Amino acid sequence: MNTLTDNAMMLKVKAGDLDRMGLLFERHNRALYSFLFHMSHKREASEDMVQNVFYRMLKYRHTFTEESNFTGWMYHIARNVLKDQVKKYQLATQYDHIDDHEEKIGGGTSADEYLEKKQAKAELYEAIRKLSDDNREVLTLSKFQELKYNEIGQILGIAEGTVKVRVYRAMQELKNIYTKIER
Repeated sequence: MNTLTDNAMMLKVKAGDLDRMGLLFERHNRALYSFLFHMSHKREASEDMVQNVFYRMLKYRHTFTEESNFTGWMYHIARNVLKDQVKKYQLATQYDHIDDHEEKIGGGTSADEYLEKKQAKAELYEAIRKLSDDNREVLTLSKFQELKYNEIGQILGIAEGTVKVRVYRAMQELKNIYTKIER
């Protein structure tokens, strides 16, 4: 198995070893899809955008440097792709539910418990959808993508302390929206 870091692999891609991009795709396509889906709410569009992000990574590989952080660089490109797609197709107008991630009824789970969990999850996704784009983005990067505050700061071009404040405020907004939906 390849043990090179993402940064080392991207530097090899930059040097012309384009096969390494496939390994980077394998490592990051699911997380990238998750981020783009949470931001756009469209399955097919998110799949297309993942492809577009990796295409742009190849196209702009010359901009990657030894000092670059691969994850931050990738999400920066993803944000640009997302902005282009939102402008072009007005993506954020309708929400597709994430049924692919639903738990199946299994051993020990009653139908009532399953339906309650499914309803709570649907309410949470509805609350996330109602967040402002900025708050949804910072929460997606922080909670779903599990990026560190300093990485999010690099991606968004803001200070780490500002990220902490934004995550806190986004969580407060999410709680308020979720409480209203739950009632």
